[in-house]
Amino acid sequence: MEIRGQIAVVTGAAAGIGRAVAQALAAEGAAVVVADVDSDGGRRVAHDLGGRFVHADVLVDAELRALIDAAEGLGILVNNAGGAPAPYYPDAPVEHWSRTLDLNLRSAMVATQLALDAMAGGGAIVMVSSIAGHGLAPHRAPEYAAAKAGLMRLTGALAPLAETRGVRVSCVCPDYVDTPSVRRSLAAMSAEERASVPELVSAQEIAHLVLDLIRDESSAGRVLVRPAGGATFTP
Repeated sequence: MEIRGQIAVVTGAAAGIGRAVAQALAAEGAAVVVADVDSDGGRRVAHDLGGRFVHADVLVDAELRALIDAAEGLGILVNNAGGAPAPYYPDAPVEHWSRTLDLNLRSAMVATQLALDAMAGGGAIVMVSSIAGHGLAPHRAPEYAAAKAGLMRLTGALAPLAETRGVRVSCVCPDYVDTPSVRRSLAAMSAEERASVPELVSAQEIAHLVLDLIRDESSAGRVLVRPAGGATFTP
């Protein structure tokens, strides 16, 4: 897929991976719609890229619909918004851990459903998952791990149907990425926990993997895993 000239929506684009993806898309000539709840940060990113900012809380279906409607002629959607605020399941109350599931999985499902209807001329959708959802290792936030695993499974399950509509759905699954939120998480860890964290992956590298998936016409259903300190692979 040729990125130049495409209308691209990136959720959670005010910082971290989302900002890096928005920057990379803009550098390739896409018209980027920066979506985030952080209005100040999102406007700064959009201004720097010559793009457009839309305030969108991905937990609110009506705001997701307004976001997709605002991106008339949508060709690219990157479902990046996510996170896992403490406390974690099973110590967290149901309302709290349910919100993490909604933020990391349900919001991407709603945005994708809306985008499939909006991409009349075809397009590409990329899910940003996490190594937390890959494999069977323990994780300090089980609800986050389960949601990210869900994104990977959603990618494979949905891809054939989406292809019949001319839309490719794929997924990138990074390890710890050097972002402000990860830095905050590391600061909250014990010395023992920090010692077990591998070398951080750069947000720019993940952004380039996202662009590779968008460009590659054979990427439907593909999940790219980028572990820290290792080569990217497809499980």
